[in-house]
Amino acid sequence: MGPVRGDRDRGAREPEPLFGLKESFSDRVDKVLLHPISGLLAFALIMGGLFWTIFSLAKFPMDWIIEGFDLLSSFITAHLPEGILTDLLSNGVVAGVGSTLVFLPQICLLFFLISLLEDTGYLARASFLMDRLLRPFGLPGNAFVPLLSSHACALPGILATRGIPDLKQRLTTILVAPFMTCSARLPVYVLLTSLLFADRPAMAALAFVGCYALGMIAGVLSALVARRTILRGPARPMAMELPSYKRPSVRTAAMTTIDRAWVFLKNAGTVILAISVLMWWLGEYPKAEPPKQAVELRERAAALDPEGTVDHVMLVDPASGRRVEVSPPAMRAEADHLESINQKTHSFMGRIGRTVQPVFSPMDWDWRVCIGVMASFAAREVFVATMSVVVAGEDNDDVGDRSLIDSMRTATRDDGRTPIFTPKVCWSLLVFYVLAMQCLATLALTARETGAGGWKWALLQFGWMSALAYLAAFITATVVG
Repeated sequence: MGPVRGDRDRGAREPEPLFGLKESFSDRVDKVLLHPISGLLAFALIMGGLFWTIFSLAKFPMDWIIEGFDLLSSFITAHLPEGILTDLLSNGVVAGVGSTLVFLPQICLLFFLISLLEDTGYLARASFLMDRLLRPFGLPGNAFVPLLSSHACALPGILATRGIPDLKQRLTTILVAPFMTCSARLPVYVLLTSLLFADRPAMAALAFVGCYALGMIAGVLSALVARRTILRGPARPMAMELPSYKRPSVRTAAMTTIDRAWVFLKNAGTVILAISVLMWWLGEYPKAEPPKQAVELRERAAALDPEGTVDHVMLVDPASGRRVEVSPPAMRAEADHLESINQKTHSFMGRIGRTVQPVFSPMDWDWRVCIGVMASFAAREVFVATMSVVVAGEDNDDVGDRSLIDSMRTATRDDGRTPIFTPKVCWSLLVFYVLAMQCLATLALTARETGAGGWKWALLQFGWMSALAYLAAFITATVVG
């Protein structure tokens, strides 16, 4: 017969736990963090707080980087003679690479905070928690590690699938790993969310979390489709030993951040630089004759101000007889603006953009945006550099003094009035970049890791992700528009 309440009232001791084991601090915390409901809520709050921190703290170093590259561009323009070399360095190299490096603070903060979370032991709990969600979609529990690694880069994520024993499960994980938001997407996300939510970091952070969530949802749903059709088979449960909670190592997090930042910088110094120079050349050649309106504006400005020293001139309007004020510098700036639009319209870049624009016309993407999207199929992150080079000539008198985001926010189409980056365009682009396969290195590794006939799986991966991205972007544009 068990003890009665009277025994406890008289000071009787509680029964010892089974096998002498006592509930530890980790066990008590895990009751909350591994609970199907409270665990998911905690996961969402932690991720939301992480991205809000990134947007809030990274603003200051971003401003410093923008100012530094603006000064460098101005220095090159002021101290080198006018010509192709100066234009290449200022508008091609500095504008292209600088517009991508400006997002380095967000990337560094992301890896630093994730490394701290991993060191505390929380990410292992998150893996165990997410395993409950993966099994219904035909993925094994140990697929979470490759998918988590793919949030840094799909390449190590695909390599990590070698630890999955079942061939069909491993192949499914390889096919869906690129849906996870990698660091190459971060500059694009930051750029587009900044255009959508100016001076609203909380909303931008929420959109950022939404991008991560959309990528994961698309990945697991694609896995479900694959496991129900071409890769049928049972899913295996996951077993793992949870580490104890501990104080994170700032040194380890800093070393991880430096390593990832160096990889990003090497990429910016090679692929992004090459794409930036290529985009500059495609936009500058062949040289087009200036439009008639620009020539007339320059001639009129020269007649009113031959020395180029007068800001304003008073004239008499022949129609009304009133005195009006005109600005020769403003006339020259307008002529520059018209010449820039005319040059890009008739350049190789303009021809390519206009050729592919009908494909993306349902999303209302301008030909400049189409150029950026096409260039991104080599590597996603070059979209920012491409937009910098393409948009940099939209307003020659201001662009040197403004950030890329400001330039894109005020950029207009060929009519000079309609904005290029409307909410409809920004939202559809954001969804497209979440889902599209835009990494040649990932396709090559998929072909290598899937064995004989690997390019068949790589082409399937490319076709499925691209078609899904286009369809989702079309639906988004329809809803927003």
